[in-house]
Amino acid sequence: MPRYFLELGYKGTAYHGFQVQENAVTIQSEIERALKVLFRTDFELTGSSRTDAGVHALQNYFHFDTPLQLTSRHVYNLNAILPADIAVHSIKEVAPDAHCRFDAIAREYHYYLYTRKDPFMQDRGWHYPYQLDLQLLNDAATLLKQHTDFTSFAKRNAQVYTHNCTIRESRWELPEPDSLRYTVQANRFLRGMVRGLVGTMVKVGRGMISLNEFENILLAKDCTRADFTTPPQGLFLVRVIYP
Repeated sequence: MPRYFLELGYKGTAYHGFQVQENAVTIQSEIERALKVLFRTDFELTGSSRTDAGVHALQNYFHFDTPLQLTSRHVYNLNAILPADIAVHSIKEVAPDAHCRFDAIAREYHYYLYTRKDPFMQDRGWHYPYQLDLQLLNDAATLLKQHTDFTSFAKRNAQVYTHNCTIRESRWELPEPDSLRYTVQANRFLRGMVRGLVGTMVKVGRGMISLNEFENILLAKDCTRADFTTPPQGLFLVRVIYP
């Protein structure tokens, strides 16, 4: 049976995350609803990367099997059914054994902070009205690439077989005045990892903890020492990378 990859982007503000949940509106439930309206049949979707409630994505994927022949024309039809904050970018037939989650070799996230109150950033960034040292932030970000065990930055009850991740890119930038962006790319991410990293690095940038203390948190393999209070709306899944 043919298998398809469905590429999409979304603003996560109004949704309870990416994956289907009982009695909650999610990105997956909206895509499944739109597919059923269009094709009058149920689809079983597999997601590439879970995102939490309020988190956004410029690119994410589902895959599914169907005997129906899907074309680019169906992208327009689905977008006409979907709410304005979810957009299908493409639908492509792939190999029958292709897997949108397990075949991905890396994912990239951005996290945005803004230091000056801005009503247009309210649901797209973290308002953090404190002075931050960009060099200290980047010292902490660079340090991460020297380590592979991120147990301290995984929320409890993360059902994974290993906490090892290889971080390929990790840096802080000033994309515009009064704004900060953290970019991180890795072969895999743990539950809550990016928000935990950001929340803890911000303490370094603000001078609340030293770089040595930050590394000790990482080495402790104890998630109670990291800061996971970082709000979700600043986090964007930017791309999922395949071979």
